[in-house]
Amino acid sequence: MNNVFERYAPFIQDFIYKNNWEELRTVQLEAARVIFDTDNNLLLTSSTASGKTEAVFFPILTELYENPSTSFGVLYISPLKSLINDQFNRMDELLDLSGISVFHWHGDVWASHKTKALKNPSGILQITPESLESMLMNRSNDIVRLFHDLRYIVIDEIHTLTGTDRGNQIICQLSRLQSLICNSPRRIGLSATVGDVKVAANWLGTGSGRDTEMPELPPEKLRWKLGLEHFYIQNQNENQAVPTTENTDGKAMFDSGYEYIYNCVKNKKSLVFSNSREETEYVTATLRQIADAKKEEDIFTIHHGNLSASLREEAEMKLKNDDTHTVTCATVTLELGIDIGKLERIVQNNSPNSVSSFLQRLGRSGRRNTPPEMMMVFREENPLPNAPLPQLIPWELIKGIAIIQLYIEERFIEPPRVKKMPFSLLFQQTLSILNAAGELSPKVLAERVLSLPPFQKISKEDYKILLMSMIQNGYIQQTEEKGLIVGLDGEKLTNSFKFYAVFKDSEDFTVRCESDEIGTITTPPPVGDRFALAGKVWEVEELDIPRRLVYVKCIKGKMEISWPGDYGEIHTRILERMKQVLCEDTIYPYLQQNAVARLKSARSVARNTGMLKNSLVHLGGYSWCLFPWLGTRSMRTLRRFISQNRDKYKISNIESESYYIMFKMEVNEPKGFITMLDEKAKMYGIDTYSLVGTTETPIFEKYDSYIPSELLRKSYAEDRLRADEVCRRLDEIAKEE
Repeated sequence: MNNVFERYAPFIQDFIYKNNWEELRTVQLEAARVIFDTDNNLLLTSSTASGKTEAVFFPILTELYENPSTSFGVLYISPLKSLINDQFNRMDELLDLSGISVFHWHGDVWASHKTKALKNPSGILQITPESLESMLMNRSNDIVRLFHDLRYIVIDEIHTLTGTDRGNQIICQLSRLQSLICNSPRRIGLSATVGDVKVAANWLGTGSGRDTEMPELPPEKLRWKLGLEHFYIQNQNENQAVPTTENTDGKAMFDSGYEYIYNCVKNKKSLVFSNSREETEYVTATLRQIADAKKEEDIFTIHHGNLSASLREEAEMKLKNDDTHTVTCATVTLELGIDIGKLERIVQNNSPNSVSSFLQRLGRSGRRNTPPEMMMVFREENPLPNAPLPQLIPWELIKGIAIIQLYIEERFIEPPRVKKMPFSLLFQQTLSILNAAGELSPKVLAERVLSLPPFQKISKEDYKILLMSMIQNGYIQQTEEKGLIVGLDGEKLTNSFKFYAVFKDSEDFTVRCESDEIGTITTPPPVGDRFALAGKVWEVEELDIPRRLVYVKCIKGKMEISWPGDYGEIHTRILERMKQVLCEDTIYPYLQQNAVARLKSARSVARNTGMLKNSLVHLGGYSWCLFPWLGTRSMRTLRRFISQNRDKYKISNIESESYYIMFKMEVNEPKGFITMLDEKAKMYGIDTYSLVGTTETPIFEKYDSYIPSELLRKSYAEDRLRADEVCRRLDEIAKEE
């Protein structure tokens, strides 16, 4: 430690002394070694609140202090504005002592602050991918002055970026930046949850021309306070467990699951996570309703992407205030590393969809040497005895157990995805590069765009198809000199600030109550109708359709609301571990009373119906159910493969959920059907391209509606289907007795 400590700048040494640090952690020693002693990139992965930010910035600030940069010296890229606003708060004192400038740059930052940064570029620039895109497009002539002495690029929360259009957009931006400044700054990636560090390191370093180091840190001993409890909705059983309440008879006054959540967070600074905005809204309204009925203080705030910035900031500030017992109901927006102080408990409403998400959410509590604490609460309708077999299994509870066990037993985290055909991003980057350049020949444009690392798998022929389509539809225009410029329809896109983002944004309506902005909704109800937002119910008083404004007043009550959205993919390892949960007899120590009983009943159903021994189960008549225990992409592929081979066995009415596929089969030969699928897969393989219909136009990403259908079908086959796991599983199913 002494060697590293002595290399730090004096103000950093003073900071360490003042905060009574007795030693540097391994993560800090390793980061210092790579940054001080090598010229390599660095991928630093360690748990939430382990000191990653200090670990990388202590040596970086030392270098900037000893040898000040003559432009921005560090570019810090974050996926969230709130993370940028918050990131250096706990290091304010340190930065003040250093004299090194720190500038924020995103859509909510005042113009005067940006002007100051442009006038005297130095120190650290914190920016979102969208603002960096704007800078590359609109300030291309100023890039060299701003970044000629750029030394480090720090990318935070990289697990949210790898394999996504937004992450690939950053890689494009860094490649463009390097070309302009004729320099390759070192890259540093930070994350608490990376499944495959080699894949993440390759993504981080791609196009940088540098090796990427991934220090192996000693595994941390798990210290969790964890509980899982289950409730039936509108259950008649008065013995359903409810923690201590004012009701001496032990009965729940309200929905027992929600009352359990209420009592879990009572007098505790807490976060209640849900997997959708709809459920977040509903649970917030319900908790407020319970507080009102009990005549207790309403301490509930809400945080998700459709709320106004002021409401989100209010929730964040209350969480940071150590003197208040606030409870915030949130979606993924509070999953990432914004420092929200000492949280006493996390409640997860149903199971998260990934191990990564579970770890991120759990890690929001337990800072400052206390173990993280989470309670998962599961609610489901009490299935009737004659319900179809799949409805008798509590899939969310089983998934929650599988996620926890995968990490405890194997330290498994989902590996980053690699996207091969990002045509939506290709469309956006084409317009961005043309906008910055003014005019380019088709050859030069193709060279500039296709040389960007995310587009390595895209052929010149496919790019030509895209360019021809963009010319025909007015997004690009060909000049008399055969050069290419942004067309009139392209200008309509690039002139909007919404162009800089590669993630979808809907044309939402802004909701206002008098002068207060509440948030946004997708479709406005008519005047007099009501809807839920920000955990409250609003009645529409006036609609201003041209300006996309909805004026409302607040009323008492509770309602549901829905937004369009994709809730993410589930990895095959989770499904496989779910099957094991049903097969084994273990009673996991974190299960509470109701959860133990529900797990036992589910195991009894699974064993008695034979669904664990035979993946294809007869439900009666022509109805069958297949339990392949495959993740989202492979399940999607298998469903299409079954549909492609449906005729011989007269398969119809194919319906699939995340965990099973149901269908009608008129030819009662289940063994022959599975054998046929297995033999076809072995003989010919599963051609994912053949599974996509010639008339399909699969639109998922933001700019997909501008892409020719033939390219979208290619992208779907390459990036949303997976054949290898299906082939392997069909072989296993064919061998079942």
